[in-house]
Amino acid sequence: MNAYTRQDLSVMQAWPLERKIRVTQAKIIEWYHHYGGKVAVSFSGGKDSTVLLDLVRRAFPDIPAVFVDTGLEYPEIREFVKTVPNVMWLRPEMPFSKVISEYGYPVVSKDVARRVRYAKRGSPWALCHLNGLNRDGTPSKYNERYMKWRILLDAPFFVSDACCAVMKERPLHRYNRETGRKQIIATMACESARRQSVYLKIGCNAYHKRDPTSQPMSFWTEQDVLEYLRMTGIPYASIYGEIVEENGRLTTTGVKRTGCMFCMFGVHLEKEPNRFQRMALTHPKQYDFCIHKLGCGSVLDFLHVPYALTGGEAHEQTLAPAAVHAGGADSAGTEKGHPKSGQAHEEAGKGRGEDTQENRKEKAARR
Repeated sequence: MNAYTRQDLSVMQAWPLERKIRVTQAKIIEWYHHYGGKVAVSFSGGKDSTVLLDLVRRAFPDIPAVFVDTGLEYPEIREFVKTVPNVMWLRPEMPFSKVISEYGYPVVSKDVARRVRYAKRGSPWALCHLNGLNRDGTPSKYNERYMKWRILLDAPFFVSDACCAVMKERPLHRYNRETGRKQIIATMACESARRQSVYLKIGCNAYHKRDPTSQPMSFWTEQDVLEYLRMTGIPYASIYGEIVEENGRLTTTGVKRTGCMFCMFGVHLEKEPNRFQRMALTHPKQYDFCIHKLGCGSVLDFLHVPYALTGGEAHEQTLAPAAVHAGGADSAGTEKGHPKSGQAHEEAGKGRGEDTQENRKEKAARR
C-alpha cells in the first residue's frame, strides 16, 4: 500500500513555504536521530541541494556533504562546491566517454533508455513495452507512450540508462558502505513521474530500502526552492544568474536546471535555445568536446534535435556569470583540499531591486 495518494501530494505541495520548512526539518531531525547522527547530505551543488544543505545544517551544523565529481558538471557548479565547507569529493571509477562506449548514450528519458537497452538484448518485456503491450502481450494504453521510440532500436549508437548509476550512484553507495552513513537527498516529486511514484510509495524517509535514503523535500516545488533562496539570501551557484519575477512566478536569468552538462535526457522537449545551443555560447570548449569528440552531435541529429545556435539566438543569449552568487521528462519522454578539474573538463581542455547581490550578502550575514 502506498504511503500517500496523489491528492495527499497535491495538498502538501500547496502548503505555504513556512509549513514546508517545518515539516522538512522535522523529517531531517527524525532521520538524524534514527541513525544516531550517521547521515550525510548528497550535494550536487545545484539549487535544490543547496537549499537542502542549508536546512540540514541549521539543525545539525556538522553533518558532512558528499559531492560526486563526475567531470560533467558546469565549471561554475564545481567552483561553488569548493566554497562550501565540510564536503567530501568522490570520483566515479569510469569516465563518461567510457560509459557511453560500454553502455550507451542517455537519451529521451531513463525509462525509455532502459527499455531500448534491454530490447536490443532481446528482453521480451522491453520489446513488449516498445510495442505498446504488457509483458503478457496484451494491449497496454500506458505502454503506448513508448511506441514512438522504437526507432532507437535501429539507431547507429547504443542507448542506455546506466550513466547515472555508474557515475553517481555507485560512488555514493561505496561511500555509504565505507562510512555507514545514510544519505539525505534533495529530489522532489514534481521533477518527474518516476520521482512522484517513488514518493507516493515510500514517503520522505525510506527506512526499509536496501540502501535507505531520506527525501525530505519531496513535496516542495521549484517555486519553493527559488523563494527560499531569495528569502534567506544564502549563496548559490552563479550559473543560475539572478532570481527574478516574471508573470507572477519566480525564475532565474541563467540556466533553469544544472545536472550533467552532456546529458540528453529530455532535451527533445526543450524550446530553443535548448541546453546545447546555450552551451555553444556559454561554454564553447565543453560544447566542442561533447558535440564533436564524444559524438553527441550525431545522436542529436538522429533525434532531430538542433544544437547549433542561429545568429538571432546567439545575439539574445548572454554569457553565464562566473563563480558564486552571493545569496542565489515525463518518464516516457513525452512531457516533461579540492581535486583538480573533473574528467570531462580535463579532456575538454539584473533582477529585482530587493534581490541584488549586496542585499543577499546582508541577508546571509544576518543569519
